[in-house]
Amino acid sequence: MKLVIQFIKKETVLCIAALLALVSAFFVPPDAEYIGYINFRVLGLLFALMIVVAGFRKLYIFDRIAVKLTIKCSNMRLLVLVLTSLCFFSSMLITNDVALLTFVPLAINVLIIANAEKYIIYTVILQTIAANMGSMLTPMGNPQNLYLSDFYGMDMAGFFSATMPICLVSGIIILLMHIPIRAENVNASVGTEYGIIDKKLLCMYIFLGIFAFAAVFNFITDKLYIALTAAALLLTLIFDRSVIKKVDWFLLLTFVMFFIFVGNAARIAPVREFAGTLTQGREIISGAISSQFISNVPAAVMLSSFTDNGKALMIGVDIGGLGTPIASLASLIGYRLYAAYENSDKNKYMLVFLFINFVMLAALLVISHILYPDIV
Repeated sequence: MKLVIQFIKKETVLCIAALLALVSAFFVPPDAEYIGYINFRVLGLLFALMIVVAGFRKLYIFDRIAVKLTIKCSNMRLLVLVLTSLCFFSSMLITNDVALLTFVPLAINVLIIANAEKYIIYTVILQTIAANMGSMLTPMGNPQNLYLSDFYGMDMAGFFSATMPICLVSGIIILLMHIPIRAENVNASVGTEYGIIDKKLLCMYIFLGIFAFAAVFNFITDKLYIALTAAALLLTLIFDRSVIKKVDWFLLLTFVMFFIFVGNAARIAPVREFAGTLTQGREIISGAISSQFISNVPAAVMLSSFTDNGKALMIGVDIGGLGTPIASLASLIGYRLYAAYENSDKNKYMLVFLFINFVMLAALLVISHILYPDIV
C-alpha cells in the first residue's frame, strides 16, 4: 500500500489521466476507434527528444556551460541572473522540467558555497518561472507545445508568431525581478570535473537533435518522425543503451491515457457541446484556468478538441504553467528539488511561490490580450 501511495504522489497526473480514461470508457465502450485517438507522431517526437536530452545530460554538456558561466560572476545579482537565464534559455531546447533538474541543484550548491543561502528560495522560484516561460518559445520546450503545433498543423512562422511576443515579455519581466537582489560581492567558484566528452556520442546526439527539429516542423515530409523515432531507438541501442532508461515512459503513457479520455469525451454529445461553448472565444483564459487544476499538458489535450483557435489555446496553457504548483509539472519538480535541500523552509517557499506566480499570471493574461488582439 505504501508503494502505491508513493507512486500516486510521484505520478499524480498519470493516475488522474488513467482514471479519466477508465471512467470515459464506461460511456464509450472500447471499439476500433480507440486506436485512432492516439497521436503516434507526438509520442514518437517526444520519445526522440527525450533521448536527445538524456544524451546531452549524460555528457554533462549543460552542466559544463553552467559552471563556466557561474564562476565568472562578480556579484550576487549577476550570479542569480545567470542561474535563472540558464533555465530560461536551456528550457527552449531541453524542456522546462529537464532544465530545472539540471540547474536547480547547481544553483543551490553554488549559493551554499557562496554563503548566500538566504537567496535560495527566491532563486529557485525565479528558475522555475524562467523554465516555464522560456520553454514556451519552441515546440520542443514543453509537451503541450509539441502536441498543439502538431494537432493544428502549425508551420514555423505561425508557431513563432504566437510564442515569441509573450516569451519576450516574460523574459523582460523575469529580468526586472532581479532588481531586488543586492549587487553584493560574491565568490562562487565551483570546482566540478566532468571528465572528457565522448565526441562520437556528442555528434550522434547533435545529429538526432537536428533531425528532431526537422521532424517537428515537417521538413521534407510529415512522416519524417517515423525515421526519427527509429533512428533514435536504433542508435541508442547500438551506441548508448543506458540512455533508454532515462526516457520518461510514464509521461508517454500519460499522453496515451489523455488521448483516450479526450477521444471518448468528443464522442459524448453533451460533453462536446458544453466544452465547446465554454472554450470557444475564451481559449486563453480557459487554457490558463484549466491548467491550474489539471496541469497545462492535459489541459492542452483536453481543450484542443473543442476549438479551432490553436494559437490562443497554446498561449493560454503556456501562461497557465504559472499559478499553482500543479499547473506545470516543472513547478512540482522545482519544489521537490528545493524540498530536498537540508535547510529548506517549505512553507515560506510555497507562500513566496504562490504570490509571485499568481501576480505574474494575472499580468501576462492582461498583456496577452494586448499582444494578440486578433486571436482572443
